[in-house]
Amino acid sequence: MSDDSSAQDAELETAVGIAAAVKRKNVSAREMVDRALDRIESSDEKLNAFVHVDPELARGEAAKVDDAIARGEEVGALAGVPFGVKDMDSCAGMPVSYGSLIHKGHAPAEHDSVHVSRLRGAGAIAVGMTSCSEFGTVHFTHTKAWGTTRNPWNTDLTPGGSSGGSGATVAAGAVPFATAGDGGGSTRIPAAFSGLLGMKPSYGRIPREEASTSQTAVWGALTRTVADSARHLDITSGPDDRDRTSLPASGIVYERAIEELDTSGLRAAWSPDLGYARVDAEVLEIAEAAAVGLIGAAKLEHVDRPIELTEPVKAWLGTGAIDIWLHLENDDWPDRASELVGHVRRNFEATESLPVPVYARFMRRRHRLELEVAELFRDIDVLLTPTTAVPAFDARSPRDVKIDGEPVDPALTVPFTMLANLCWNPAISIPAGLTRAGLPVGLQVTARRHCDEVPLRLARIAELINPWPRTAPGWY
Repeated sequence: MSDDSSAQDAELETAVGIAAAVKRKNVSAREMVDRALDRIESSDEKLNAFVHVDPELARGEAAKVDDAIARGEEVGALAGVPFGVKDMDSCAGMPVSYGSLIHKGHAPAEHDSVHVSRLRGAGAIAVGMTSCSEFGTVHFTHTKAWGTTRNPWNTDLTPGGSSGGSGATVAAGAVPFATAGDGGGSTRIPAAFSGLLGMKPSYGRIPREEASTSQTAVWGALTRTVADSARHLDITSGPDDRDRTSLPASGIVYERAIEELDTSGLRAAWSPDLGYARVDAEVLEIAEAAAVGLIGAAKLEHVDRPIELTEPVKAWLGTGAIDIWLHLENDDWPDRASELVGHVRRNFEATESLPVPVYARFMRRRHRLELEVAELFRDIDVLLTPTTAVPAFDARSPRDVKIDGEPVDPALTVPFTMLANLCWNPAISIPAGLTRAGLPVGLQVTARRHCDEVPLRLARIAELINPWPRTAPGWY
């Protein structure tokens, strides 16, 4: 195979590359959609990453892109790029089940979310809905509605959650990107477990139009390259009047910032535990080595500062308790309790009579953490940690996970991600390396609120100094 042919093949594995090739007429949007559909069909029997695929709708959208190009019209920055939509994000023409039997079988959505609308408006083509944990509640993807989603790096293991289907299909190479949502780590955890980029923007950077009580969840995407993550954010960010928390336009072109932003002199601290976490020794070794390399390559000022924060897990579990109730209609609980997966049902049982004073204690814990993080970011600009405490675990449950031979609370296998949700910071998970068993490990970069360009630029530097595999081995 010639170098030119290899370069062209590599180009067609990224969203940025596909859009460029489609615009040049090197390939058609229909060809890219057909290739994605073929790959989904051949991979999904093993992965179970999609809960709904709509070839007819996707091919119809591809024809519109090809016709516009044939007429010489301008097309968007994601023209002809096939993508998956997380099964909690509204995509007109496709059903949304939230990973639950309670919503399975409902009619297709009539409207796109703001997030999906902006992607489709840029020419991206939705091919189907990807699996998620029920109501996006946990960090593995196993539901009564759709079964178990599996990791292409090792199909006995989970790709993470709640955006597990998005992580699995992108890591397998079926589509170049898929949407994700992150209320406590649900973009970054699948990124770490599946060897991908997972960017959680500042809260409000990408608007949401549905109600949220905890104000922790943000839309995002799982990608293979930093350029794809930057383009996604360029297209989807910006205010919308339906979201009172949406941020004004940043004035930053993220795709340019990943190449041009000067990071020299930014103050960075590495923490192995934030003062409360237990971490698998191999995960810690890989993440710390990646952090040290990044500090040097980006010319960051290393701040050797002790970091001991209020553990965010209890605050996150408590203040987010009301969110799950927004997915139910009046008669769904307790009448349909038996249809819920066990941990979700127990969550409803534990919170249906939650007293206001108890909820207030959760809020005070969150406020204390917010103040601690604000103080921390007076001293630093960047916080580096592992993304997760462990590599990917059994696909059906984390209940048997151990650290240093001792069982660990399942919630504490992902102790680092919730901080950014509670405090609204931007954070990204970057592939840091592989364990001896060949499993991906993530390095998390958390930055000051509203400075989304910083983690993206640092991810780009990491990509240049330590390139990672674009997909799991043995797929495409």
